[in-house]
Amino acid sequence: MKPKKKIRTFDVVNYIVFIFIGLIVLVPIWKVFVDSFNAVGVYQFQLWPNRFTLDGYRTILHTALLYQPFVNSIITTIFGTLLGLVLSTLSGYVLAQETLPGRNFFALMLLFTMIFSGGMIPEYLVMKKLHLVNSMWILVFRHGVSVYNFVLMKNFFEGIPGSLYEAARIDGCSPMGIFFRIVLPLSKAALASIGLMFAVAVWNDYSTVKIYIADPEQVNFQYKLRNMIMDGDTPLTGYSVSQTTLFNAGIIAAVLPFMVLYPFLQKYFVKGVNVGAVKE
Repeated sequence: MKPKKKIRTFDVVNYIVFIFIGLIVLVPIWKVFVDSFNAVGVYQFQLWPNRFTLDGYRTILHTALLYQPFVNSIITTIFGTLLGLVLSTLSGYVLAQETLPGRNFFALMLLFTMIFSGGMIPEYLVMKKLHLVNSMWILVFRHGVSVYNFVLMKNFFEGIPGSLYEAARIDGCSPMGIFFRIVLPLSKAALASIGLMFAVAVWNDYSTVKIYIADPEQVNFQYKLRNMIMDGDTPLTGYSVSQTTLFNAGIIAAVLPFMVLYPFLQKYFVKGVNVGAVKE
């Protein structure tokens, strides 16, 4: 018989602390969820709605002004994520090669941009020169280059055993052949976790739209939903709904795509959450 595992005090305290933290995170989420179905606008915490209603969600679904922004958000999120993954993986793979001339110089130049930036006005002028002002594609290109994610991918590639690279070279693989046949299949966890970071960043971006986009046909879902709820621009859809109910329904509608997507990526995200943190 196997000896019984001794329960340590540290483990018990650890479980209690994390359960407590989990409840702290869960309580505001549950409040928003309940209030989105509550026909009576309340501010105190409630376990169940006083009067159940779906009018908040019906208002959002039947608001034609939200259709185009929603499509814009889907398009920019897909292309922004793809561009970010392509640039991060390619640049990380290239700079992970020890034989690359000037490897450390290029890495330092990229890291420099994480500490110092040109500021809002120079960035605006650059975007204007690139004809990205007043265009939803600014969300794609602005988030497509992430030095932070590039560093994570670079460290991940450096953690792949060198023997795999050497064996592939002996078999006649070119550098790009090694990348597509060896490196990418081993990077599913890293790609899933970093791809999720890119997708969330593009989907949730509100400030970029507010600063750079004035055309109502080019704004994203978050911006339009915020204006509709916070500025009192409630559409006339025939439903009697309070601002509080509509506000909370809007929050759920905004986070719902990733609530649905996350369970499918969870197994990869858990593996890749510490991408590049430990190097052997």
